[in-house]
Amino acid sequence: MSGIERIAEAFESARANGRRAALMPYLMAGFPDLDRSREIACAYVEGGADLIELGVPFSDPLADGPVIHAAGVAALAAGANAADALSVAREVADEVPVIVMCYANLVLARGLERFTEMLVAVGASGLIVPDLPLEEAPATLAALDARGLALVPLVAPTTPESRLAQIGARARGFLYTVSVTGTTGERAGTDLSLADVLARARAHTDTPVAVGFGIGTPDQAAAAADAGADGVIVGSRLVRAAGESHESVDAVRSLVADFALALAA
Repeated sequence: MSGIERIAEAFESARANGRRAALMPYLMAGFPDLDRSREIACAYVEGGADLIELGVPFSDPLADGPVIHAAGVAALAAGANAADALSVAREVADEVPVIVMCYANLVLARGLERFTEMLVAVGASGLIVPDLPLEEAPATLAALDARGLALVPLVAPTTPESRLAQIGARARGFLYTVSVTGTTGERAGTDLSLADVLARARAHTDTPVAVGFGIGTPDQAAAAADAGADGVIVGSRLVRAAGESHESVDAVRSLVADFALALAA
């Protein structure tokens, strides 16, 4: 089964198992350290994750808010590199699809062909590159398509209709729909216009629509599902919990389980 097929199956299985939306927790590889991040990945699966978004630490993460940015800085300071980060995928790739999130420079520094082979080697199912514009994506899309991996694009509330149509047509795996303008991070509430943002995205793609940025509580995850999201991505809240749970990953596992319960039908 290809990575694209595994992602599709994960969304379908979540619905079939009575979940209103698939749960996709974000993990910063190498934070608080490499071994602990592997334990956290396993805890995500045990807590009920349907898919995992695996972040690769980078020095200039333009889409990341303060919590994830700080986690990436800490991972780099501890010595984590791209190969180390990708190796975390091996811990859970047989159990759930892993979608790697990294910035374009990390791909370009290794070369597109080499980087995509690195994804294949660790069992990843797809790739998110937040700073890869639509106009520069064809080569990356072709390289991933050739290996059955998904290039997952992002759209925002401010994406013009014509551009949204182009991005949605090229989406593989799912369409990552940013719920708010700005960087990642926890917010006090869910934007009341989220249903409109999701409806616009859904009108332009045949893939599932997953929402991220700003979802930090189980109630917000449930609200995103109510607004029509096929998947819910939770990042900063779980990364913060990972940093606070120095002795055990039990708290992280429990928090993922709380999000999973909130998405139950």
